[in-house]
Amino acid sequence: MKNQRLFLILSFLVVAFYVQADDLDDFIRAQMQKRRIPGLSLAIIQDGKILKAQSYGFIDKDGKVPVTTNTLFQAGSVSKSVAAMGALYLVEQNKLLLDENVNVKLKGWKVPDNEFTKDKKVTLRGLLSHTTGLTVHGFPGYAVGTKIPSVVQILDGAAPANTPPVRVDFIPGSRWRYSGGGYTVMQQLMVDVTGAGFPEFMKKTVLSPLGMKNSTYQQPLPPELAKTTATGHYNNRSLVEGRWHIYPEMAAAGLWTTPSDLARFAIGIQNAYAGKSGNVLSQSMTRQMLTDQKNRDGLGVFLQGDSTSLRFGHNGRDEGFDALLTASVNKGQGVVIMINANDNSHMMGRIVDFIADYYHWDGFPVKVKPTAVNVDAKALKAFEGRYELFNNRIVTFEAENQRLFTLEDGFVDEELVPVSATKFTSTDRNVSVIFNSDANGNVTGFTLQDDDQKYERKVPRIGPLADIHKTNADPDPSRTPKIMAALQAMVKGGKVLEEASGLTSGAKRDFAGGMREPETLKSLTFVHSENVSGRGIQRHESDVSEIVTYQLKSNQPDTYIIVHLTSDGLVTDCDLVEK
Repeated sequence: MKNQRLFLILSFLVVAFYVQADDLDDFIRAQMQKRRIPGLSLAIIQDGKILKAQSYGFIDKDGKVPVTTNTLFQAGSVSKSVAAMGALYLVEQNKLLLDENVNVKLKGWKVPDNEFTKDKKVTLRGLLSHTTGLTVHGFPGYAVGTKIPSVVQILDGAAPANTPPVRVDFIPGSRWRYSGGGYTVMQQLMVDVTGAGFPEFMKKTVLSPLGMKNSTYQQPLPPELAKTTATGHYNNRSLVEGRWHIYPEMAAAGLWTTPSDLARFAIGIQNAYAGKSGNVLSQSMTRQMLTDQKNRDGLGVFLQGDSTSLRFGHNGRDEGFDALLTASVNKGQGVVIMINANDNSHMMGRIVDFIADYYHWDGFPVKVKPTAVNVDAKALKAFEGRYELFNNRIVTFEAENQRLFTLEDGFVDEELVPVSATKFTSTDRNVSVIFNSDANGNVTGFTLQDDDQKYERKVPRIGPLADIHKTNADPDPSRTPKIMAALQAMVKGGKVLEEASGLTSGAKRDFAGGMREPETLKSLTFVHSENVSGRGIQRHESDVSEIVTYQLKSNQPDTYIIVHLTSDGLVTDCDLVEK
């Protein structure tokens, strides 16, 4: 009887686990369908072990070959965290020093000195924590079949590199700014001090010791590994030509891996932090890695939570791939999610929150359900439009059924419920927006309130949703040909862009490699313009004074282009949107 009772209890626990798993799987599949994500793979860490490794969907949107837990995805900037462990290993081997001028050990290339490095030098600590003053935020990679530059060519911005030179443009240590260029300097530094190829060094010292057998920094991938990959999709779900891009900037963006392998990496950090033996880094070095240097940035990882609920992690994006890693420092918990699409929504965050709630993890926000009030339909419609969430990042609101919905990549993302005539609260997060108007009643932006992070800030309005059925007269038709010429130069990049007129110096610098889309620009039809002077919108280091929306005739049908103009009419940026 005792054995029968034990059998029934165990059976109940097994059933309960599978009910949970089914609920979690259903939630993930619903999120994928909502966002049209072709494939997703994840790993969940519980009690310092991989509790669940699961794959969903297909390697591409054709839906023929399923994703498996061994399917390789590009990790994007999560590559930086893994590379950072390799650099810190070299510090523990006394081959590198965290606070030494990197030029002491660099051989194949040196950080060019200038007025900013006169008293303060670029250090490994600064490279790892994005505080060196080095330029180049990220890298677009190189299409399969094109010429691939060396690391030195990338650092100098020399052909065939498609990004500007990596240079110091503010005093090292004075502030924080994300720099993939800095991690490329670190890659060169690691190669110079070891005399080994970067993929080989990382495999020997980090990947193999942690059991990351399905991971590699090889760029391009050898044919036998290329067969095991997912195919990348852009935010409009079009395929990346050649299936993916090649990233010689390996430390910054070049890791091919799986969620299970990244979970092993996270567990390695957790074990080392706890002082367990058999890890790549010592306990003391791991604790340095997880110490805030500036702006909640450790040495290769970002930090969240307080001392009792501290988490480390990183997000990643390559062309056609997104990734997320977050793990507790001392609770043995974590999640890794990888998708074969660029998705600008909160989908992965929603999945993380669902998992945290499902397994009763503390340290994650508890969502407060908002109570809805009725809002006048006309007033609700006035809140529709586009807003500059932060530099070069737009959030779009659309009104429907007494609600506001954010649109990301043309798909519905987040629902916001009206809790007053001007305040709307997310159903996903403890975040609210309070709309602001000028003396004439025109909406000029909103105040973003984050109750969990305990902050608020102003977000300026860019303009309304595009409506080709609502005709407007172009207030300055003579400028359209000039804008067209500037946009065409931005698409081509290179010498054409360098010699073009009508563009800011920042746009010329940052679009030197051209624009991926639209591939063609045939004509512009005026839709709307809005004076945004004084709203604090800045693109590519120039203040934006006016934003003009055109319907675009190109290789992409039903597309609009938002052009950002300075007060003297120069084009400093553009955004493609669907409405």
